[in-house]
Amino acid sequence: MAYSEQMWQEAKKKCRLSDEDIARAKRLGLNPRSLVKNIPSKSEPWKAPVNVWLREIEEKRQKKAAQKQRRREKAKRAEAGPSAKESS
Repeated sequence: MAYSEQMWQEAKKKCRLSDEDIARAKRLGLNPRSLVKNIPSKSEPWKAPVNVWLREIEEKRQKKAAQKQRRREKAKRAEAGPSAKESS
């Protein structure tokens, strides 16, 4: 479902986000309602502000993607490795 620009602007205002933060949320596949739902209340001191939360999510995803890429490369080298050793 496509969310209207008005909903994104409302989330931007309520969560005190920058245009960059909104673009990050869209890249991550989040919707405006999920941003508003994650605004920490005074009784939730453990919750990070929404912009910090978005950065943490993005960092975790990038870290996972890098690990996955390293595993793939390692598996390819392991496959190619035995034949390279035999020819030496």
